[in-house]
Amino acid sequence: MYTLRTRFADDIVAEFLPPKKLSQNVIIFCDGMPGLPGKKKRLMKFFSKKGYWCFNPRYRGVWESGGSFLENSPVEDIRDVIGGLFQPIKSLWDGEEYSINPKKIIIVGGSFGGPAALLLSSDPRVCAVVTVAGVVDWTDQGETEPLEWLFDITEQAFGNGYRMTKKNWDKLATGTFYNPVNQLEDIDPTKILMIHAKDDTVVPYATAQVFSKKLGIPLISLKTGDHLSSSILTQWKIWRLIKKHLASLMT
Repeated sequence: MYTLRTRFADDIVAEFLPPKKLSQNVIIFCDGMPGLPGKKKRLMKFFSKKGYWCFNPRYRGVWESGGSFLENSPVEDIRDVIGGLFQPIKSLWDGEEYSINPKKIIIVGGSFGGPAALLLSSDPRVCAVVTVAGVVDWTDQGETEPLEWLFDITEQAFGNGYRMTKKNWDKLATGTFYNPVNQLEDIDPTKILMIHAKDDTVVPYATAQVFSKKLGIPLISLKTGDHLSSSILTQWKIWRLIKKHLASLMT
């Protein structure tokens, strides 16, 4: 089973995988950063077998996608992907077109992708959101990957994989850009399930806990695991909870 590729809104390249059986349910995986392309293949195969169309887009300015990273909010990148799902999806490998006309769209946001998932929860086309170690406040940084260090290491270690300016990167530290705690009007807590480890050294657990309590969002708290990967969704105990969350919103 190989993932296919398509492009949304001219700039955004996305890997995708059709479901094993006929379906109009879609999952979009919003990546953390920095990271390498193709790391979601196992996760996509898992959900494809469960009957979901799976999409893993690259934000603008990241890897194969055009544009400049963080010139605009990644929320707008994923919103463009959502809009494109209602048009024929063309495979860049062989030109084959797929029509989905999605009925249910789920957003999964890991770490950096958490804000995109949370801030799209108010989009009426989105029926459910799951975050894994998702950032909720860029002004409260963890001890392991502070923003200044993260910019430097991304620039040095990933080169043109992330095409960004320091000016755009610094917008994260202002707390007014791509920052869920200051954009509560864009969040629908009834659609959201959060997962976080208490010993996370990258995205502080305490901040996520306060945020979830304030909005009444269910939070799966794991005693250990540090900075969790979205691959945890394939673990049986976690998948059982995710399945229950999705079933409550997809009837």
